[in-house]
Amino acid sequence: MDSSLHEVWQAAAGSPFVPAVGKDSQFLVAFVLLVLGLGLGGAFTLNRSVVNLPLLAVPASLALAYTQGSAPAPPLFRAVASSTRPLYQLLKAINFTNKVHVDITENGLRFAADHARVMQGVAHWSKSLFTTYTTNLPSVPTPAEDVEDDDEPTPPTFQISLPALLETLQIFGAADAAARQAKADVDPYRSNLRNYRSDAFSNQTLGMSGTCSLAYAQEGEPFSIVLDEAGVSTTCNLTTYVPEAPEDIPFDIEDLSFKIITSARWLLDALTELAPTSPEKLTIAASRGEPYLRLTSSGGPLGSSSVDFAKGRDLLETFSVGKRWVQTFKFDIIKSASEAMRIASKVSLRGDGQGVLSMQLMVEVEGSGPSFLDFRFVPYAVCEDEGEDDEEGEEGGEMEE
Repeated sequence: MDSSLHEVWQAAAGSPFVPAVGKDSQFLVAFVLLVLGLGLGGAFTLNRSVVNLPLLAVPASLALAYTQGSAPAPPLFRAVASSTRPLYQLLKAINFTNKVHVDITENGLRFAADHARVMQGVAHWSKSLFTTYTTNLPSVPTPAEDVEDDDEPTPPTFQISLPALLETLQIFGAADAAARQAKADVDPYRSNLRNYRSDAFSNQTLGMSGTCSLAYAQEGEPFSIVLDEAGVSTTCNLTTYVPEAPEDIPFDIEDLSFKIITSARWLLDALTELAPTSPEKLTIAASRGEPYLRLTSSGGPLGSSSVDFAKGRDLLETFSVGKRWVQTFKFDIIKSASEAMRIASKVSLRGDGQGVLSMQLMVEVEGSGPSFLDFRFVPYAVCEDEGEDDEEGEEGGEMEE
């Protein structure tokens, strides 16, 4: 065995082993094979050929880069206000329902509240209440574009929870108003002052500035409110609902029976004097003779009472009566406008031939001009055979400053 093994070693020494791949290039060949194997394995795993990979990957990469590079669509509405106090006061005046209908226009926001189709209140946030106001409303096609009426886009409209919106606005800027109201309850002198006016200790006077940003991105998206005050930022996203779009209570301006403009404070004082009898009904009578304007409460357990307004420039700024107008309303719905009367400076009362009462109140906002609140009331139904009072006074005139 030993001799044969020795002979084999001697024979092998004459023919040394030479590998197919040189020793110096073995690493390079192994690396190339590894990369090729991984590439082919990935191609077959994706069930795609090597030729199709660039055809699919290149367009996908370009599309992804284009999507990331393009700017997001601007919101339909964005506005910034330096104070939410006037916004809060105007909305609080129509706080007699859970949901409010919102319309976004280029001139401002319109909030409409409806109660059982017998009372409607509308508050307007005009552009002047905001430091910046931008809209990107859908463009309405012109008739020359030959587009069907059903396809015409309409301005954004939605419903929102009114109590939630008021609570959100109260976070910023409403603390001063609440404090002043508490002081007014115990101070008879302060009770005669406008509660929305700033005093020496308000945030506005002390220089504690803040901003309120409102935004509505797209239809169906939440209504976003961002409140920034003293370095603290609060973001509230309020859910929006599909609008029911109730029609406005009809008021025939062409069939106007009377128009009276007076101080809102005097109308509020008249309702306050009638309230202690706990009435159920309120009758409003306007005539060209005395009494020119009479408010009569009835249906209460303590009897009835009335308040008369004399005709004079000091009391009735504008007085115009075409024919005697007498209608009866539910006292509580008229009383629901008390908050609007409290913050307003003037009120315009108008009645049409069908008995609908229109009440428009002007609210003076410092630095932004007047804002308006509109109310419409539907009277109790009356029988046709009920006779009307034929007594008429002298013709009413128009008195303006």
